[in-house]
Amino acid sequence: MLCSEIQIRDPYVVLLDGKYYLYGTTGNNCWGKGYGFDAYISDDLTHFDGPFPIFRPRPGFWADKNFWAPEMHFYRGGYYLFASFKADGVCRGTQILRADHPLGPFEEWSDGPVTPRDWECLDGTLYVDGDGKPYMVFCHEWVQIKDGTIAYLPLTDDLRAAAGPVVELFAASSAPWNNHDDPDGTHVTDGPFLYRTSGGKLLMLWSTFGKHGYAIGYYVSQSGGIEGPWVPAEQPLFDRDGGHGMLFTDKSGQLMLTIHSPNDTPNERAVFLPVIDTGDGLTLRA
Repeated sequence: MLCSEIQIRDPYVVLLDGKYYLYGTTGNNCWGKGYGFDAYISDDLTHFDGPFPIFRPRPGFWADKNFWAPEMHFYRGGYYLFASFKADGVCRGTQILRADHPLGPFEEWSDGPVTPRDWECLDGTLYVDGDGKPYMVFCHEWVQIKDGTIAYLPLTDDLRAAAGPVVELFAASSAPWNNHDDPDGTHVTDGPFLYRTSGGKLLMLWSTFGKHGYAIGYYVSQSGGIEGPWVPAEQPLFDRDGGHGMLFTDKSGQLMLTIHSPNDTPNERAVFLPVIDTGDGLTLRA
């Protein structure tokens, strides 16, 4: 099928052995009951095979709705899926799943959510520092605290559990491209993703709502490490109704940004945009 035929939010692409693996929030009712996760495979980012079922919850699984934003990471010989889940009366959180193949089947690895059990959280992503120490970076949701934040926590080396306390890094309202005119005073944080530039700068991409709709921009760590402090780039990367993005390098060596756009169910699709790494930051290629 064509990429334009796949309804998907929060797209995440991994290039393995000459194939593009596409993960994301799929299904006609992603806001309601969750059925699991699927993936797609492509040679050219235009034509895709699939969907391939990669995770289906076992009977008694703790969550039953809002199966969101699966990210597939290869780490120490295994394939790990970081994904968000929710149930009535239970805070949304990111759990880690594991498989021996990028198409699964993925099975529960962490004991439920790794994010704090009394926080509404989503969109956990894996960051491994220069010493090989793993961290989860995630969003503390606006639905609980109004001005959403980006936070991190250290993980055990086997990715089964948190290995230390949560550190909150910055709030959504600090972004210059944030829509500060929101009449409710709410500010969304969504979809963090970390990237080290060719010049050694550590960037964090994330999304919020800007003046022209859903938008994605980035912050720069002044220390070069996850602890920051994090300073925003003045302009967003994309601010015309698209976001929740990540970066990957295509077969030709071109750095690519993938987002979903428009931010409108059921019309959201994966979009692939070439990006220039300036060493200090990122710009979209004209």
